[in-house]
Formats: sequence, C-alpha cells, structure tokens
Amino acid sequence: MIIVPECEIAGLMSREAAFDAVEKVFAAMACQKAYNFPVIREAIGHADALYGFKSGFDRDSLALGLKSGGYWPGNAAQGLTNHQSSVFLFDADTGQCRAVVGGNLLTALRTAAASSVSIRHLARQDAKVLGMIGAGHQSVFQMRAAVEQRAFEKVFGWNYHPEMLSRLEDCASELGLPFESVPLDQLGQEADVIISITSSQSAILLDEHVTPGTHMACMGTDTKGKQEVEAQLLGRATVFTDEVAQSISIGESQHAISEGLITKAGITEIGAVINGDHPGRTSEDEITLFDGTGVGLQDLAVASSVVDLAVQKGVAIEVDF
Repeated sequence: MIIVPECEIAGLMSREAAFDAVEKVFAAMACQKAYNFPVIREAIGHADALYGFKSGFDRDSLALGLKSGGYWPGNAAQGLTNHQSSVFLFDADTGQCRAVVGGNLLTALRTAAASSVSIRHLARQDAKVLGMIGAGHQSVFQMRAAVEQRAFEKVFGWNYHPEMLSRLEDCASELGLPFESVPLDQLGQEADVIISITSSQSAILLDEHVTPGTHMACMGTDTKGKQEVEAQLLGRATVFTDEVAQSISIGESQHAISEGLITKAGITEIGAVINGDHPGRTSEDEITLFDGTGVGLQDLAVASSVVDLAVQKGVAIEVDF
C-alpha cells in the first residue's frame, strides 16, 4: 500500500493537474462512466464536529475509493485547519487498499478546479471583473484558479467580516490585479464572474443584484439548508452542476427546487458541456450558474493523480498492509 502524506501534496499537485483531473471526471460522469455513491455527513456529538465521507467509482480510470473527514471548528485554536480529510483508494480488480492520501490541500485544489472548469466552459470570453464573496481559507485557491481562465482586470470582494478581506487583497496583489472592497449590490452589478465560497444558510447575493451576462460559481459548504444566493436568481439563470442529485438535495438548487422555480430536468451536468452534448452559454446576456456541490469522484481523481506522481518522483511511502 502507498501512503502520500499531507506534507508532500504541495510539491506534487499543481492547479493545472487538478483542473485536468476534475474536467475529465466531470466528463466521465456525464457519460455515466463514473458515478458517486450516497454522501454520509453527520454531527458526531463531540467537539461540535461534522463527519462524513464521499465515495465513488470511475470505470474509465478505475479510480475507486472514498474521502473521509469533516469539519472541526475548534481546530484553529490548536493550530490546525478546521477541515480535515484523507482519501482512501482501492484496487478495482481486487478490492485491496491501494493508497492513503492526505486530503486537506487536495480538497482546496479540487474545489477551486471545479469553479475554474465552470468559468472556462460557461463565462463570457470578454469577462474582465472577478467578484469574490467570502474570504475564508478556500477563497485564495478560488481566485488563483479563476484568473487562469479569463483576462481579468480587477477583483471585487465582499465578506461578512470585512477585516478578513486583506486575504483577498493580498492574493490579488500577488496576481498583479487591483482589488476593491465593495457592497454586494455593486459586486453583483459590475462583476462578470462571481464566485461565492461561504458556509451561509441564508441568501447573500440577491436576484436584483445580478445583471445579464454574469457567470456565477456557488462553491460554498454544501449541506441541507445551505444557501448563498436568492432562489429567484436560479429561476432566472441557466443552471449547471457537477451532480444533479447532490445539487437538489444539499446544493444551491435545493431552495429553488422546493419553491418550484426550477425543475430537476432543468439542471445540466457540466460534463455535458465539456463533452459537447450541451452548448453551455448560448448568448452574451445569459446568466449562467454553476452549483458546485463537491463530489467524491473529484477527490478520487486528484488523489489518483497524486499517487502516480508520488511514485514517479520517489516520494511515495510503501508499506505492507
């Protein structure tokens, strides 16, 4: 069995490799060559933690396994990240455990890769202004991945706690982009691409805030009750997702579905756009929205890539198991 510890991930997995792995697995999902198993996510009644696992199987790559972990809100006080996870890969032919991979950085990279895939395939080609809603740990990964897809000229940011916006400002500066903290209505009206990356359970961005031609990627924590944008906005947009089943149950679409503003049949898996089976954006005025729910197959795809790289570079730890 191979072990790739968390400390090795940064030297192995690039944004480009994560993008490629996620794009391919989305395409395989849309062709029904890869599928996710039901998600388990529960409060454990200890340390205020949420624990769960996501799993799946890709018949193309033969990636089989699960990501196990969750959210421990007290970790920051101990110098640890609140989100903790590990990925377990199994041999599809024998069922033997093939690898255990540190999943914290991989989760951040694969989540950012998913929104980046949506920008490449759905945003207007002339998009110039990037809007960021949320300034937590994941936000800088989102920004770095997003700017590789369009020639953005500036970044707008908003966060519930304005003092945290320095994280976004510093990242934008590193990328050579001017940054401005703006009210939500201005962000919605002037940003060509908007990424929301929060844990909100009530609408932050309202329907009236968003102008025609905008692309949105709703990437925040997905669970029952989550909501980052007003449900009416999904009723006005063309809605895409990684997996429809998660989108309507724990994703951004759950509220619009329950209010009868959209239907399950009206949500398109982004893999269909990647494969050329759906046109994606059809006009410059169309509002497109990607509901990124975070599927287990994303984790398996990037973890499998990391294992291959670790073996190639001689940093994989091999143990008898």
